[in-house]
Amino acid sequence: MQAILVRAFGAPDVMTIETLPDPKPGPREVLVRLRAVGVNPVETYIRSGTYARKPALPYIPGSDAAGDVEAVGAEVTTAKPGDRVYINGTIGGNVGAYAERAVCGTAQVHALPDTATYAQGAALGVPYATAYRALFHRAGARSGETVLVHGATGGVGLAAVQIARAHGLRVLGTGGTETGRQAVLGQGAAAVFDHTTAGYLDAILQATGGRGVDVVLEMAAHINLDKDLGLLAPRGRIVVIGNRGRVEIDARQAMARDAAILGMTLFNATDADLASIHAALVAGLATGSLAPIVSRELRLADAPAAHEAVARGGAVGKIVLTV
Repeated sequence: MQAILVRAFGAPDVMTIETLPDPKPGPREVLVRLRAVGVNPVETYIRSGTYARKPALPYIPGSDAAGDVEAVGAEVTTAKPGDRVYINGTIGGNVGAYAERAVCGTAQVHALPDTATYAQGAALGVPYATAYRALFHRAGARSGETVLVHGATGGVGLAAVQIARAHGLRVLGTGGTETGRQAVLGQGAAAVFDHTTAGYLDAILQATGGRGVDVVLEMAAHINLDKDLGLLAPRGRIVVIGNRGRVEIDARQAMARDAAILGMTLFNATDADLASIHAALVAGLATGSLAPIVSRELRLADAPAAHEAVARGGAVGKIVLTV
Protein backbone atom coordinates (compact mmCIF):
# COMPACT_ATOMS: atom_id res chain seq x y z
CA MET A 1 0.00 0.00 0.00
CA GLN A 2 0.98 3.65 -0.39
CA ALA A 3 1.51 5.58 2.83
CA ILE A 4 3.09 8.78 4.10
CA LEU A 5 6.11 8.03 6.27
CA VAL A 6 7.99 10.37 8.61
CA ARG A 7 11.56 9.19 9.30
CA ALA A 8 12.75 12.36 11.06
CA PHE A 9 11.00 15.28 12.76
CA GLY A 10 11.16 18.57 10.90
CA ALA A 11 9.59 20.63 8.11
CA PRO A 12 6.69 19.34 5.99
CA ASP A 13 9.06 17.84 3.43
CA VAL A 14 10.15 15.14 5.93
CA MET A 15 6.91 13.42 4.88
CA THR A 16 7.47 11.11 1.93
CA ILE A 17 5.17 8.67 0.19
CA GLU A 18 6.41 5.09 0.27
CA THR A 19 5.19 1.61 -0.55
CA LEU A 20 4.62 -0.55 2.52
CA PRO A 21 3.18 -4.06 3.02
CA ASP A 22 -0.60 -4.21 3.27
CA PRO A 23 -1.67 -4.58 6.92
CA LYS A 24 -3.86 -7.46 8.11
CA PRO A 25 -6.46 -7.29 10.89
CA GLY A 26 -6.17 -9.33 14.07
CA PRO A 27 -9.10 -11.33 15.50
CA ARG A 28 -10.75 -8.25 17.04
CA GLU A 29 -9.67 -5.70 14.45
CA VAL A 30 -11.04 -4.09 11.28
CA LEU A 31 -9.12 -3.37 8.08
CA VAL A 32 -10.40 -0.24 6.33
CA ARG A 33 -9.62 0.73 2.75
CA LEU A 34 -9.33 4.49 3.22
CA ARG A 35 -10.74 6.95 0.67
CA ALA A 36 -10.12 10.28 2.45
CA VAL A 37 -7.91 11.36 5.35
CA GLY A 38 -8.38 14.42 7.56
CA VAL A 39 -5.45 16.76 8.25
CA ASN A 40 -5.39 18.25 11.75
CA PRO A 41 -3.19 21.04 13.17
CA VAL A 42 -1.89 18.73 15.90
CA GLU A 43 -0.34 16.54 13.20
CA THR A 44 1.79 19.46 12.04
CA TYR A 45 3.07 20.00 15.60
CA ILE A 46 3.89 16.31 16.02
CA ARG A 47 5.68 16.17 12.66
CA SER A 48 7.78 19.21 13.55
CA GLY A 49 8.91 17.59 16.81
CA THR A 50 7.57 20.45 18.94
CA TYR A 51 4.61 18.58 20.44
CA ALA A 52 4.81 17.12 23.94
CA ARG A 53 3.89 13.65 22.68
CA LYS A 54 6.17 12.17 20.04
CA PRO A 55 5.68 8.83 18.25
CA ALA A 56 8.58 6.48 17.67
CA LEU A 57 10.27 7.00 14.30
CA PRO A 58 9.48 6.15 11.60
CA TYR A 59 5.73 6.70 11.80
CA ILE A 60 2.64 7.23 9.65
CA PRO A 61 0.78 10.41 10.70
CA GLY A 62 -2.94 10.87 11.13
CA SER A 63 -5.95 9.59 13.02
CA ASP A 64 -9.07 10.68 11.09
CA ALA A 65 -10.22 9.04 7.87
CA ALA A 66 -13.13 7.46 6.04
CA GLY A 67 -13.51 4.57 3.65
CA ASP A 68 -14.86 1.05 3.29
CA VAL A 69 -14.36 -1.97 5.50
CA GLU A 70 -12.17 -4.37 3.53
CA ALA A 71 -11.82 -7.23 6.02
CA VAL A 72 -12.60 -8.01 9.65
CA GLY A 73 -11.10 -10.32 12.24
CA ALA A 74 -12.77 -13.60 13.16
CA GLU A 75 -14.25 -12.20 16.40
CA VAL A 76 -15.65 -8.95 14.95
CA THR A 77 -19.44 -8.70 14.84
CA THR A 78 -19.95 -4.91 14.64
CA ALA A 79 -18.67 -4.39 11.10
CA LYS A 80 -18.53 -6.30 7.82
CA PRO A 81 -16.77 -5.93 4.47
CA GLY A 82 -18.36 -3.23 2.35
CA ASP A 83 -19.55 -1.03 5.22
CA ARG A 84 -18.98 2.70 4.72
CA VAL A 85 -17.24 4.00 7.85
CA TYR A 86 -15.26 6.82 9.36
CA ILE A 87 -12.49 6.19 11.87
CA ASN A 88 -11.09 8.08 14.85
CA GLY A 89 -7.75 6.39 15.30
CA THR A 90 -5.82 3.28 14.32
CA ILE A 91 -4.14 0.37 16.04
CA GLY A 92 -0.54 1.16 16.92
CA GLY A 93 1.12 4.32 18.18
CA ASN A 94 3.20 4.94 15.06
CA VAL A 95 0.90 3.60 12.33
CA GLY A 96 -1.62 6.28 11.48
CA ALA A 97 -4.14 7.10 8.78
CA TYR A 98 -2.12 8.84 6.05
CA ALA A 99 -2.27 5.65 4.01
CA GLU A 100 -4.39 3.58 1.67
CA ARG A 101 -5.30 1.13 4.43
CA ALA A 102 -5.51 1.17 8.20
CA VAL A 103 -6.18 -1.39 10.92
CA CYS A 104 -8.53 -0.19 13.64
CA GLY A 105 -10.10 -1.45 16.82
CA THR A 106 -13.86 -1.91 16.66
CA ALA A 107 -14.40 1.12 18.93
CA GLN A 108 -12.54 3.29 16.40
CA VAL A 109 -14.86 2.45 13.49
CA HIS A 110 -18.22 4.21 13.05
CA ALA A 111 -21.01 4.09 10.48
CA LEU A 112 -20.85 6.69 7.71
CA PRO A 113 -24.31 7.36 6.25
CA ASP A 114 -24.74 7.37 2.47
CA THR A 115 -25.68 11.06 2.74
CA ALA A 116 -22.13 11.94 3.87
CA THR A 117 -19.12 11.91 1.54
CA TYR A 118 -15.86 10.19 2.43
CA ALA A 119 -14.24 13.63 2.70
CA GLN A 120 -16.88 14.69 5.22
CA GLY A 121 -16.30 11.49 7.17
CA ALA A 122 -12.58 12.24 7.27
CA ALA A 123 -13.37 15.69 8.69
CA LEU A 124 -15.15 14.32 11.76
CA GLY A 125 -12.76 12.68 14.22
CA VAL A 126 -10.61 15.28 15.97
CA PRO A 127 -12.57 18.48 15.19
CA TYR A 128 -16.04 17.20 16.02
CA ALA A 129 -14.97 15.10 19.00
CA THR A 130 -13.03 18.07 20.38
CA ALA A 131 -15.99 20.40 19.95
CA TYR A 132 -18.43 17.94 21.55
CA ARG A 133 -16.15 17.22 24.50
CA ALA A 134 -15.51 20.92 25.06
CA LEU A 135 -19.20 21.81 24.99
CA PHE A 136 -20.68 18.98 27.03
CA HIS A 137 -18.01 17.00 28.88
CA ARG A 138 -16.04 20.05 30.03
CA ALA A 139 -18.36 23.09 29.95
CA GLY A 140 -21.57 21.19 30.72
CA ALA A 141 -23.41 23.36 28.20
CA ARG A 142 -27.20 23.26 28.35
CA SER A 143 -29.93 24.04 25.84
CA GLY A 144 -30.91 27.70 26.00
CA GLU A 145 -27.46 28.92 27.00
CA THR A 146 -25.33 31.22 24.86
CA VAL A 147 -21.93 30.03 23.65
CA LEU A 148 -19.21 32.16 22.06
CA VAL A 149 -17.02 30.22 19.67
CA HIS A 150 -13.89 32.36 19.59
CA GLY A 151 -12.33 31.31 16.30
CA ALA A 152 -15.39 29.81 14.65
CA THR A 153 -14.19 29.48 11.06
CA GLY A 154 -11.80 26.53 11.42
CA GLY A 155 -12.53 22.82 11.67
CA VAL A 156 -13.20 22.76 15.42
CA GLY A 157 -15.02 26.08 15.35
CA LEU A 158 -17.49 25.13 12.62
CA ALA A 159 -18.03 21.76 14.28
CA ALA A 160 -18.83 23.53 17.55
CA VAL A 161 -21.33 25.82 15.82
CA GLN A 162 -23.17 22.89 14.23
CA ILE A 163 -23.18 20.79 17.40
CA ALA A 164 -24.26 23.66 19.65
CA ARG A 165 -27.14 24.64 17.35
CA ALA A 166 -28.27 21.01 17.11
CA HIS A 167 -28.52 20.98 20.93
CA GLY A 168 -30.50 24.20 21.25
CA LEU A 169 -27.76 26.64 22.23
CA ARG A 170 -27.57 30.21 20.95
CA VAL A 171 -24.26 30.63 19.14
CA LEU A 172 -22.10 33.72 18.69
CA GLY A 173 -18.85 33.45 16.78
CA THR A 174 -15.74 35.35 15.77
CA GLY A 175 -13.72 35.17 12.57
CA GLY A 176 -11.04 37.17 10.81
CA THR A 177 -12.36 37.03 7.23
CA GLU A 178 -15.67 37.96 5.66
CA THR A 179 -15.82 34.59 3.88
CA GLY A 180 -15.33 32.78 7.16
CA ARG A 181 -17.90 34.86 9.00
CA GLN A 182 -20.49 34.23 6.31
CA ALA A 183 -19.80 30.50 6.56
CA VAL A 184 -20.38 30.59 10.31
CA LEU A 185 -23.64 32.48 9.85
CA GLY A 186 -24.64 29.86 7.30
CA GLN A 187 -24.28 27.17 9.96
CA GLY A 188 -26.81 28.88 12.23
CA ALA A 189 -24.86 31.32 14.38
CA ALA A 190 -26.98 34.23 15.63
CA ALA A 191 -24.16 36.71 15.02
CA VAL A 192 -20.51 36.66 14.01
CA PHE A 193 -17.94 39.35 14.86
CA ASP A 194 -14.67 40.43 13.27
CA HIS A 195 -12.07 39.94 16.00
CA THR A 196 -9.56 42.08 14.08
CA THR A 197 -11.59 45.27 14.61
CA ALA A 198 -11.71 47.59 17.61
CA GLY A 199 -14.90 47.40 19.63
CA TYR A 200 -15.83 43.82 18.78
CA LEU A 201 -15.89 42.83 22.46
CA ASP A 202 -18.45 45.55 23.21
CA ALA A 203 -20.51 44.33 20.26
CA ILE A 204 -20.52 40.79 21.67
CA LEU A 205 -21.76 42.04 25.03
CA GLN A 206 -24.45 44.10 23.32
CA ALA A 207 -25.61 40.97 21.48
CA THR A 208 -26.28 39.36 24.88
CA GLY A 209 -28.14 42.39 26.24
CA GLY A 210 -25.16 43.09 28.51
CA ARG A 211 -25.51 39.79 30.40
CA GLY A 212 -22.53 38.05 28.82
CA VAL A 213 -22.11 34.55 27.44
CA ASP A 214 -22.44 31.32 29.39
CA VAL A 215 -19.67 29.42 27.61
CA VAL A 216 -16.61 30.46 25.61
CA LEU A 217 -14.78 27.95 23.42
CA GLU A 218 -11.31 29.43 23.04
CA MET A 219 -8.93 28.45 20.24
CA ALA A 220 -6.22 31.04 21.04
CA ALA A 221 -6.07 31.52 24.78
CA HIS A 222 -2.65 33.20 24.61
CA ILE A 223 -4.37 36.11 22.84
CA ASN A 224 -7.91 36.11 24.19
CA LEU A 225 -8.18 34.56 27.65
CA ASP A 226 -8.14 37.78 29.68
CA LYS A 227 -10.64 39.35 27.27
CA ASP A 228 -12.87 36.29 27.50
CA LEU A 229 -13.24 36.72 31.26
CA GLY A 230 -14.82 40.10 30.67
CA LEU A 231 -17.42 38.55 28.34
CA LEU A 232 -18.74 35.95 30.78
CA ALA A 233 -22.14 35.87 32.39
CA PRO A 234 -22.36 34.84 36.07
CA ARG A 235 -21.09 31.27 36.50
CA GLY A 236 -19.74 31.32 32.97
CA ARG A 237 -17.19 28.81 31.74
CA ILE A 238 -14.23 29.14 29.38
CA VAL A 239 -12.85 26.00 27.75
CA VAL A 240 -9.29 26.38 26.51
CA ILE A 241 -8.99 24.32 23.32
CA GLY A 242 -5.92 26.03 21.84
CA ASN A 243 -3.01 28.00 23.29
CA ARG A 244 0.45 28.93 22.02
CA GLY A 245 2.07 30.76 24.91
CA ARG A 246 1.80 32.17 28.41
CA VAL A 247 -0.88 34.73 29.23
CA GLU A 248 -1.60 37.15 32.08
CA ILE A 249 -5.17 37.42 33.34
CA ASP A 250 -7.04 39.49 35.91
CA ALA A 251 -8.30 36.74 38.21
CA ARG A 252 -10.70 39.17 39.90
CA GLN A 253 -12.90 38.94 36.82
CA ALA A 254 -13.25 35.22 37.41
CA MET A 255 -13.90 35.72 41.12
CA ALA A 256 -16.66 38.27 40.58
CA ARG A 257 -18.51 35.93 38.22
CA ASP A 258 -17.87 32.59 39.95
CA ALA A 259 -16.35 31.74 36.60
CA ALA A 260 -14.40 28.64 35.61
CA ILE A 261 -11.45 28.29 33.24
CA LEU A 262 -11.31 24.71 32.00
CA GLY A 263 -8.52 23.12 30.02
CA MET A 264 -8.98 20.17 27.72
CA THR A 265 -7.24 17.92 25.25
CA LEU A 266 -8.86 15.09 23.35
CA PHE A 267 -6.00 12.80 24.41
CA ASN A 268 -7.49 12.80 27.93
CA ALA A 269 -10.85 11.42 26.80
CA THR A 270 -11.61 7.98 28.20
CA ASP A 271 -12.99 5.08 26.16
CA ALA A 272 -16.41 5.80 27.66
CA ASP A 273 -16.09 9.49 26.73
CA LEU A 274 -15.23 8.60 23.13
CA ALA A 275 -18.08 6.11 22.89
CA SER A 276 -20.62 8.75 23.95
CA ILE A 277 -19.10 11.37 21.66
CA HIS A 278 -19.20 9.21 18.55
CA ALA A 279 -22.70 7.93 19.31
CA ALA A 280 -23.81 11.57 19.19
CA LEU A 281 -21.83 12.30 16.02
CA VAL A 282 -23.21 9.28 14.16
CA ALA A 283 -26.74 10.34 15.12
CA GLY A 284 -26.08 13.89 13.95
CA LEU A 285 -24.77 12.66 10.60
CA ALA A 286 -27.77 10.39 10.14
CA THR A 287 -30.28 13.19 10.83
CA GLY A 288 -28.39 15.79 8.85
CA SER A 289 -27.84 18.17 11.76
CA LEU A 290 -24.09 17.67 11.35
CA ALA A 291 -22.49 18.21 7.94
CA PRO A 292 -18.73 18.82 7.95
CA ILE A 293 -17.44 21.52 5.62
CA VAL A 294 -14.46 20.49 3.50
CA SER A 295 -12.49 23.47 2.21
CA ARG A 296 -9.91 21.66 0.10
CA GLU A 297 -9.03 18.18 -1.14
CA LEU A 298 -5.46 17.18 -2.02
CA ARG A 299 -3.87 13.89 -3.03
CA LEU A 300 -2.15 11.72 -0.43
CA ALA A 301 1.23 12.52 -2.00
CA ASP A 302 0.53 16.22 -1.38
CA ALA A 303 0.60 15.80 2.40
CA PRO A 304 3.49 18.32 2.74
CA ALA A 305 1.42 20.97 0.94
CA ALA A 306 -1.55 20.14 3.16
CA HIS A 307 0.56 20.69 6.29
CA GLU A 308 1.80 24.01 4.92
CA ALA A 309 -1.80 25.10 4.27
CA VAL A 310 -2.93 24.09 7.75
CA ALA A 311 -0.02 26.00 9.31
CA ARG A 312 -0.93 29.15 7.35
CA GLY A 313 -4.46 29.07 8.72
CA GLY A 314 -7.36 30.95 7.19
CA ALA A 315 -9.09 27.91 5.71
CA VAL A 316 -12.85 27.75 6.19
CA GLY A 317 -13.47 24.16 7.22
CA LYS A 318 -11.30 21.09 6.77
CA ILE A 319 -8.42 20.10 4.51
CA VAL A 320 -8.47 16.42 3.53
CA LEU A 321 -6.24 14.07 1.53
CA THR A 322 -7.90 11.81 -1.03
CA VAL A 323 -6.57 8.26 -1.26
